Amino acid sequence: MSKIKIAYMCTECGTDFPKWMGKCMVCGTWNTIKEIKLSSKAKRTLSQPKGTKSEAIPITELKGDRTNDRISTGIEELNRVLGGGLVKGAVILVGGEPGIGKSTLMLQLALNEGLEVLYVTGEESLNQVGMRAERLGRINPKCWLFAETRTEDIISKIEHLKPDLVIVDSVQTLNSDDIESTAGTISQIRHCTQLLSGSAKDLNIAVVLIGHITKDGQIAGPKLLEHMVDVVVHFEGDRNYSYRILRTLKNRFGSTDEIGLFEMSQNGLREVSNPSEMLISQTEEHFSGSAIAAIT
Repeated sequence: MSKIKIAYMCTECGTDFPKWMGKCMVCGTWNTIKEIKLSSKAKRTLSQPKGTKSEAIPITELKGDRTNDRISTGIEELNRVLGGGLVKGAVILVGGEPGIGKSTLMLQLALNEGLEVLYVTGEESLNQVGMRAERLGRINPKCWLFAETRTEDIISKIEHLKPDLVIVDSVQTLNSDDIESTAGTISQIRHCTQLLSGSAKDLNIAVVLIGHITKDGQIAGPKLLEHMVDVVVHFEGDRNYSYRILRTLKNRFGSTDEIGLFEMSQNGLREVSNPSEMLISQTEEHFSGSAIAAIT
């Protein structure tokens, strides 16, 4: 049996400490340092993800046309929110309330023809994902389904298939042999995200992580998680109504001023290219028309 080591980590900034303290000396927050368990067989530290050895190169060698580094999702509303599409090597975190449509949107992305996608499901069985795919009425022969939660096995599959895009549903279900704690804990979420981020950068593959949110509306896990990824988008809306809004909270490769509008239907999410449709479509039949005004 491997020997278990104890460490302490701040859930706000992610700093490691050799012993517990009431106040984090880095970010200054109180009562955010939690105990985590490490395995002695771990070959990497928490702050060092797996990655290949790289060499320093002159910046002039990177000049040229970089448009090929973006991948079109096939969903125009999503493309605009991301700043023109998925960036190769980027890690995107998609958050939202349960049942809002995160998995449906990402499955529609995975089923778009032209992309080779590895869809990793940690919450649903392969048959359940297949049933949702049938309901969406789309087929992508290059979409690979993989039911797994062990991060090392997921990375091994990524290195074998080398797809254009990897979708993980969800990051809270992942676990690693390097951390002696259950899936969903702060240390597991942080470490597994680091491993996947290192793999994305090494293989130049876009990775999308679906994340749950807490009752306060924050993405579950350490606050550092949002700093580790390149893009953070939030899927929001009222489940009693059909419209959904995709909003960018962080984007290293584009603007955060854009939003995407979708409508939930029997066949999945429909893009709403005309936002005025949401305002004027709910009129009664006996009305002669609608009037729209801006009031301050």
